[in-house]
Amino acid sequence: MTDQRTTLRALLNGEPFIAGDCISAMSARILEHVGFSAAYIGGHATGMTHYAIPDFGVLTPSEMIEQSGRVARAIAIPLIADADTLGESVADVHRFVRGYEQAGVAGIHLEDEQNPKHTAFDGPLIPIADMQARIATATQARQSPDFIIIARSDELYVERGGGTGSVDEAITRGNAYAEAGADVFLPTFASEEALARIAAEVPIPVASYGRLVPGVQLSLRTGFSASSAARAQLQWATTLLATGDLPDEAFGFPLVNELTDYAEYDEVVAGWARRTAQPLR
Repeated sequence: MTDQRTTLRALLNGEPFIAGDCISAMSARILEHVGFSAAYIGGHATGMTHYAIPDFGVLTPSEMIEQSGRVARAIAIPLIADADTLGESVADVHRFVRGYEQAGVAGIHLEDEQNPKHTAFDGPLIPIADMQARIATATQARQSPDFIIIARSDELYVERGGGTGSVDEAITRGNAYAEAGADVFLPTFASEEALARIAAEVPIPVASYGRLVPGVQLSLRTGFSASSAARAQLQWATTLLATGDLPDEAFGFPLVNELTDYAEYDEVVAGWARRTAQPLR
């Protein structure tokens, strides 16, 4: 199997692509099954799904590495993980980059919003020089040069994001982050017009959370996996409590055997049964 980091590096040098949203090994296998070339696991979705907590920076790097590793080991396509700020210091950055890489993740993004993020606290972004130090530490810590470091800036994330909304400042940060060694620049909440301008003025590939538009090499389409799973759970749980029963469609998933390697495991058991004269169906 081709190394997932090498695959991701090649994707960044090829045609623009979408990394589909996942929250688990099964949801990632669904992405792989339908034909996505890469997967993305976000911090908001992971905190919401596995720990029932908000995206305030309280999901720890160790928790995210654990969940990301489970996903990365279940798929052949590369996984990109949301690494938030990678901890509170450059020492944390060094340690947790190694952790993500050892878990099998192909790339991460680290961001310049201070914790607690996305809250009523509207503090400024991490100073550019400090963010450059974090990016440089991340690139030095990785053991494979193909492990992708994406620098995310929340300069255009104004409400609960810490940014001021300046495209000029976003470009300044993008250039500074590229100088520090980032492989990709991710300006959150950038409009199509802003993305085109940023892509023209920042010398590394640009990613977005929206559609693939001119100038964008990588789209991280996040949010739909966690929301759709929670919505289905709410729907069927409400129906069951109200009626005492559920329709067949609440249980049916025709790909379950294929995506859980049922036949492979069944043959392992059958082989054991034949060798030890155990009963078979």
